[in-house]
Amino acid sequence: MDARRALIALTGLVVAGSTLAGCGSGDDSTGAGKTLNVLIGVNSIYPEQQRQWFADVSARFAEATGAKVNFETFASPNDELTKIQTSVLSGQGPDVYALGTTFTPTAQATGAFIELSADDWAKVGGRDRFLPATLGISGPDPEHEVGVPFTSRPFVMAYNKELLAAAGIDKPADSWDGLRDQAKKLTRSGTYGLAIAYADSYDPWKFIWAMDVQAGNPVVKGRTAQIDDPTTRRAYQTYLGWLATDHVVDPAAVGWKNAQAIAAFGAGKAAFLPMVSATSKATLDKSAVAGKYAYSVMPTIPPGATALPAGGAAATSILSGDNLVVAKYSKNRDLALALVKLLTDADSQTRYYQLLGELPTNAAAAQALRGDPALAALVDSSARSIGTPFTGAWSQVQLALVNVVVQSIPNLAKGRVDDAALGALLTQAQTAAQGALDKTK
Repeated sequence: MDARRALIALTGLVVAGSTLAGCGSGDDSTGAGKTLNVLIGVNSIYPEQQRQWFADVSARFAEATGAKVNFETFASPNDELTKIQTSVLSGQGPDVYALGTTFTPTAQATGAFIELSADDWAKVGGRDRFLPATLGISGPDPEHEVGVPFTSRPFVMAYNKELLAAAGIDKPADSWDGLRDQAKKLTRSGTYGLAIAYADSYDPWKFIWAMDVQAGNPVVKGRTAQIDDPTTRRAYQTYLGWLATDHVVDPAAVGWKNAQAIAAFGAGKAAFLPMVSATSKATLDKSAVAGKYAYSVMPTIPPGATALPAGGAAATSILSGDNLVVAKYSKNRDLALALVKLLTDADSQTRYYQLLGELPTNAAAAQALRGDPALAALVDSSARSIGTPFTGAWSQVQLALVNVVVQSIPNLAKGRVDDAALGALLTQAQTAAQGALDKTK
């Protein structure tokens, strides 16, 4: 079953998810001889460090409870959706899921994950152990929360201080048009203005979402999709045009994932690296640009504008990160909550940041990092992030936005943006997104 069919099935599983809750009855909170299964996204940038973290968590949890932890990974949003759908339909699978914040609404809509009671929150250490902003997409409201904040991932832009200084540029532009103009000035003899991961499964839609929100035209407004729209078309033309018409991106970027864009910037081959998180820091600090780069918030003025228009929101990033959710079918609910508590305590969160560069959601661990000037832009972006709509249809909307870029790659590889083809893709995306919204409550 492909991703769209999986999502349609998921949005129809609200009742089924509640029915399957009984499959996990008879919870025993003792851990000796038991194994908890956890689903989490694979870390393609730091695979060795992630494996080390798996081993560390398993050892700590075994020492604390006697239970083992088995980690399973997913590699893409499509994979993530399929694994959720399979588990919801069968009533068995991972006990704990680490899901991207934008996928939390889909999980909540199925009814297959526990809604956290006051007692549940107490078992994971209490709501007050978390940064308030990170709770913003735990559920549609405080009475129906399913997600426990695990990581915070505000997006920013890295820039090469030496390249900008040599070009007489004192700081990155605050508008997307201004950034394009700076990128043109910085593109020369093997060095490009921008490093963009056009083939990444996660990055492309975030650019379109940001530009639309900034223009006052969110891709979803209430229960209506606004994708087949001049504002969204301009956002795609801007994003794809960086390579095709502005020539400020390496043509090889049509095949780049996020790790390859980071590598190009780290080799000094690009002046700007937008849409990166704190996870890039460990790599860049060991690269050719170590000590020569800094982070800034991304532009907040949409394409075609010189100031934020009326109705626009100066979004620096989506409210991004990962939430931990516990399946209702789990026979080890209290044990699963004990693992969530361990994963979100200050020591664990600090260790996770040190290994994988993900910012903590634990307030005490986050406070300890505030004194690092290198993270100032990330802290700023986190405070100015805006959440995506909390709707069970959002995952399909997100995939529809990405699919426009995926289907545009052949033309992009030829160095062009075909406006007629783009229009047809936007119509398809509009239909898919609106169809998903119509199926949700």
